[in-house]
Amino acid sequence: MSSPMEGVRIVELAQYTFVPASGAVLADWGADVIKIEQTGGGDAQRSILTMLGLDANAVSDTFFPILEGPNRGKRSIGLDLSTTAGREVFEKLVKTADVFVTNFREPTRKKLKVDVADIRALNPQVIYMRGTGMGPKGPEGPDGGYDQTVFWARSGNADATTPPQSDRAIGMPTGAFGDNIGGMTIAGGIAAALYRRAVTGEPSVVDASLLSVGMWTAQYGINHALLEGRQPPRPVLPAHGSPRNPLSGGPYQTSDGRWIQLGMLQPDRYWPEICERLGRPELITDERFATDDAIAENIGAAADCVAEMIGAVTLEEFRSRMRGARGQWALLQNYFETGHDPQARANGYVAKVTDADGIQRELVTAPVQFDEEPLQIDRAPQFAEHTDEILAELGFDDDKVREFRTGGAVA
Repeated sequence: MSSPMEGVRIVELAQYTFVPASGAVLADWGADVIKIEQTGGGDAQRSILTMLGLDANAVSDTFFPILEGPNRGKRSIGLDLSTTAGREVFEKLVKTADVFVTNFREPTRKKLKVDVADIRALNPQVIYMRGTGMGPKGPEGPDGGYDQTVFWARSGNADATTPPQSDRAIGMPTGAFGDNIGGMTIAGGIAAALYRRAVTGEPSVVDASLLSVGMWTAQYGINHALLEGRQPPRPVLPAHGSPRNPLSGGPYQTSDGRWIQLGMLQPDRYWPEICERLGRPELITDERFATDDAIAENIGAAADCVAEMIGAVTLEEFRSRMRGARGQWALLQNYFETGHDPQARANGYVAKVTDADGIQRELVTAPVQFDEEPLQIDRAPQFAEHTDEILAELGFDDDKVREFRTGGAVA
């Protein structure tokens, strides 16, 4: 297996998903990621029992997708940083790190003495990564944030996806939606910082926030609003297609109730193909649809024709007729279908792991592969599962470990 991060040690003092998800990506890429969890329960996400109405432990008492996703492949050590012994272990661990990552707020970082200056005093060459809600500067720098509040609501994404006159704002489509995008972003930032240090010898302070990630995902809309100097009015969208192109935009429904998303950006180029394949060849020579401009001028009629063609066939009939077509389209799949998508499976986008009970499970892998090899991943650690192993690696003998445990410094 190609593991470009093999030999890199990440020490993570973080919880929930934003920032921990970056550790999962780096672990997928071969890094040794050591997750520090507070004695007495660990990452607060371990105590979340429901997410968007779904039971976290509906299937398993040890394998929770909300925890496995951002923490697979890591090792866990339980430490009480408020104790002298816990601090001793922490400092020794930091000295072995290439990268230190945290999403603790500034007041907490200062209280625990884990801010940039504190960590750099222990390890001058360490790359320090901090994930924040709204960036480290400004009046709200010390404040917290979650992806539903900052990435989704504050970025404009929630407003942009909520239809006008809706009696309820649209929420994120699934749990940790922005957090996971942020984790991938942070992993890339850490990789860049490691490259810079390798080339120049200079370690970086890496920053990413839920606000910056949310704005990046929405950059087209925000950039356009900045260009116009106002919030542009929302276009009136037709039932199908877009205001000028019936072959891109709003989806069409098949006769058996499945939705098809078309993505054919040059309507006059693809119009003959879809008409031929869906049994309406007479529409190819219809003057109303001969050019892009003609299609735009007759957009309502064109969209109605496409709706009729797609509405006359089942999903499987549509698939059969469109097989090998130049025009782009996709089925609106649910999450279960996506998890079993043959194309995703062929490319190794879902990998098998064995949970703590020895049962084989599956998880989505990080989206970047190397050398055309699918990633191999491991499950997330149980709380403090690797405490003894990590303490031994740091040079503490059995007597010292017992002393730490008796004093409550480690779990």
